[in-house]
Amino acid sequence: MGMNDMIHFFRTMSGRLGSNIYAGVQGQTNMQNISFIRQLQKEMKENNCLDTPLKELQVVVFDLETTGFHPEKGDRVISIGAIKMNGHQLLKTETFYSLVHSPQTISEEISTLTNITNEELQSAPIASEVLLKFYKFVKNHTLVAHHAKHEQSFMQKLTWDLLKTRFEHRIIDTSFLLRLSNPLIKSIPLEEACEQCGIEVINRHHALEDAKLTAHLWSHYLILAESMGYKNLREIYEYLARIR
Repeated sequence: MGMNDMIHFFRTMSGRLGSNIYAGVQGQTNMQNISFIRQLQKEMKENNCLDTPLKELQVVVFDLETTGFHPEKGDRVISIGAIKMNGHQLLKTETFYSLVHSPQTISEEISTLTNITNEELQSAPIASEVLLKFYKFVKNHTLVAHHAKHEQSFMQKLTWDLLKTRFEHRIIDTSFLLRLSNPLIKSIPLEEACEQCGIEVINRHHALEDAKLTAHLWSHYLILAESMGYKNLREIYEYLARIR
């Protein structure tokens, strides 16, 4: 079966192309990866984290280091870091970290900020390989990030460019939990939020270390939410919506 025949076959079987990856069957994306992504998308639709008890809530806290803030203008992901959590507990052995191959050199400013060299990026795994490994680590868990719009915009573009499918994972911004202690707060830098909670700030602008800092922040406010009597995320969302 040729590549065009294969794509046509899956289009026929699925009945639609919208949110799947069949149009991206090319290069290193093989049948096993297609099957995995299909199953993952199904599980995500069935996974309703809003009603899960906070003590049982499983999330993956992640962070991206990038060359800038605008993926639509060519800024790229150069590293991904993540850590899993069960309730407010960090699963310290359940971590993910990878550099991402860069076809172009990064600026000296970005290299200094992230402590990542162009030599390291030249020998790093290609983006499609890293993305698939990240999805296999995350599975159908909800994602958490600080300033989540940044992570979301890059994941949306990366997923579409490489897999030709929409990025469908739910991402929760830590800023929404911060409003439990200050309803007027909008968004503050990660280090400032950590300092307010007594969390030691180390190794900033390293994707995995920033993910760990964000996880400690999430843990701090999840414990606060439980102490205030909230049972799940839905109750927190409903409360915050009323006080806007």
